[in-house]
Amino acid sequence: MITAVDVIRAKRDGLELTRAQIDWVIDAYTRGEVADEQMSALAMAIFLNGAAPAEIADWTAAMIRSGITLDLTPVGRRCVDKHSTGGVGDKITLPLAPLVASFDVAVPQLSGRGLGHTGGTLDKLESIPGFEADLGETRVIEQLRQVGAVVCAATGDLAPADRKLYALRDVTATVESIPLIASSIMSKKIAEGADAIVLDVKVGSGAFMTELDQARELAGTMVRLGRDHGVDTRALLTDMSLPLGRTAGNALEVREAIEVLEGGGPSDVVELTVALAHEMLAAAGEPDADPAEALRDGRAMDKWRKLVAAQGGSPDAPLPIARETETLAAEADGFVTGMDAYAVGVAAWRLGAGRTRQGQPVQAGAGVEILKTVGQQVRAGEPVFRLHTDTPERFTSAREALDGRWGTGAEPPERGPIVLDRIA
Repeated sequence: MITAVDVIRAKRDGLELTRAQIDWVIDAYTRGEVADEQMSALAMAIFLNGAAPAEIADWTAAMIRSGITLDLTPVGRRCVDKHSTGGVGDKITLPLAPLVASFDVAVPQLSGRGLGHTGGTLDKLESIPGFEADLGETRVIEQLRQVGAVVCAATGDLAPADRKLYALRDVTATVESIPLIASSIMSKKIAEGADAIVLDVKVGSGAFMTELDQARELAGTMVRLGRDHGVDTRALLTDMSLPLGRTAGNALEVREAIEVLEGGGPSDVVELTVALAHEMLAAAGEPDADPAEALRDGRAMDKWRKLVAAQGGSPDAPLPIARETETLAAEADGFVTGMDAYAVGVAAWRLGAGRTRQGQPVQAGAGVEILKTVGQQVRAGEPVFRLHTDTPERFTSAREALDGRWGTGAEPPERGPIVLDRIA
């Protein structure tokens, strides 16, 4: 007979859990037989002692079996999903999904809402008037058939064990565990039923993985999990030491994504969108496709408009604008030499773009606009940031988040590559 106490004790003592123990504890926790405090103790034991590859694989498989797996075969074309581990200004899904779909590849993008300093894709899209993020399985499959892309919330019956465990990890300081992160992400992604998964694993101050070696280990673990389940999985390690693009916020990032779809936009956002599109298209059997051309010729924009309309949104409706703005200016002439991504994310969060707990409302127009980015010349008194919020009392704490976290100097710094490594 297996008991929760026996499983906790085994992991506490550094032993490797058996498949039977893992299957039992995940099933029992999902049913409510294992209490939150017991699963908290087990999560902390895993956090402190780690997990062997076999344990991670069995844990992931058990979480997948805790719910349903979507059957996307009725879509009638190859389905490729993308997942980002989260960053600041990471609006890549918005141009990427319609871009890849413009090549007759289906993109089932089940996304989430933001918590803390990292923005949520659904919060961004829900700033579009009328946009619906909560769709049923039937509607998801029909939209993939008709449009080729969907960006929506995951249904509650996909890996429900992970849904419970993630909420618990968030309040027990056990989020930053590679075994738990990898199994959490991949259980949901594999359950979504895609033929291939491309992972964007962020590295830097604005990411959960701040060190390259950590990120490489996480990426390698997730790639193995996907391939062990018969899903073509590959990963790019990408730089998150600086914010992506020029905005961090909800409607602000939608505007920037639309600029990319119109053939413009910040060069780093375009570069990463195209790099991930290449990976997704190669996984779909289209290695010679030219996603950059599809941004220039308007095909991706056509798909974007169809995607938004299919989910109840108005592609032509004005996006929300915050009622109040304030600028932060440079104190001396020079070049912007540094800008901490985490600080920008925290500032956007404090302005109302993010939430401190699940279910809390966000401000559609709040966030940070970067008027001068790293490497650009600036004059004393010239604005570097524009802060947006509906509640001006938030400006003080947002300014405090940025204070001392950006700087100017006499020489422009060297900008490193945005794609740091590839694991496949």
